[in-house]
Amino acid sequence: MEIPQTTASSAAPRCLVTGADGFIGSHLVEMLVARGFRVRALAQYNSFNHWGWLEGLPCLPEIDVLTGDIRDPHFCRRMVEGVDIVFHLAALIAIPYSYAAPDSYVDTNVRGTLNMCQAAHAAGVKRFIHTSTSEVYGTARYVPIDEAHPLQPQSPYSASKIGADAIAMSFFSSFGLPVTVARPFNTYGPRQSARAVIPTIISQIAAGRRRIELGDLRPTRDFNYVEDTCRGMIALAECPGAVGEVVNIGSNTEISIGETVHLIRELMGSDIEIAQDERRLRPSQSEVYRLWCDNRKIVRLTGFTPRVSLREGLIRTIAWFRDENNLRRYKVELYNV
Repeated sequence: MEIPQTTASSAAPRCLVTGADGFIGSHLVEMLVARGFRVRALAQYNSFNHWGWLEGLPCLPEIDVLTGDIRDPHFCRRMVEGVDIVFHLAALIAIPYSYAAPDSYVDTNVRGTLNMCQAAHAAGVKRFIHTSTSEVYGTARYVPIDEAHPLQPQSPYSASKIGADAIAMSFFSSFGLPVTVARPFNTYGPRQSARAVIPTIISQIAAGRRRIELGDLRPTRDFNYVEDTCRGMIALAECPGAVGEVVNIGSNTEISIGETVHLIRELMGSDIEIAQDERRLRPSQSEVYRLWCDNRKIVRLTGFTPRVSLREGLIRTIAWFRDENNLRRYKVELYNV
């Protein structure tokens, strides 16, 4: 079903963003508000009533913020009432932590997605955008990786996301829920957790460290600036042809972690020493060594192409981390699992 376009004379669609308090979710909320959508944002419940990265956003007064947990099916049903479009981003995403707590990944990512699909089906939502991850492909068997590439669960995290993707698509096949599985490759930018490699590098250099600790420098990734990832997700939500489809969001390029380190070092004017931290290495059979997105499907369906080059995106991200108010949120002396 096509989503009505926002105009001055028509009521804007109401969107629900789960995981809105996180990195990509908070940027998506900002972009939706800027485009005139009415936004309901889910932040995970906590006793501090803290809304994560939603706190302090200029558009916060325009957002309907809820706190709760997608693991509760009854809460999910109430949350989805009156919603036209669901952007489902809420998930546990840290790969190293999935080795330590795999059960929690199944509970949140698989069962939480089931709860959201059941709630969305009951509410009759017009579109359900489920957020996947390129990690489900594992190490590339061929490149670039298209949507037909075999799925390889090389970590408990990727296994849980494969399960979540399957649950979402089963609701399209079984109940006609208008699902699109959006599969972003490696997103980066302001507000990203230090568990990811780009903020790990930038935050350590910005904090003045002369020696930074990293894991394996050989793997390649298809990095995408967060605004491009969000643009891709909105484009899919507005595309009738994307219903019932799995669609990659990426740039159709690859760069190694080592090359990325050298580019960041150049942009930050740093001569830091790089050391390997054994704690940051994945188990040998779990490391995903090559990710390179084939983005022809999203281009064909929506006309979407990334706008922000890696160099420009890194310049923006570095500038954000160099703001002391932002950098102090990061414990650069600790390994963020």
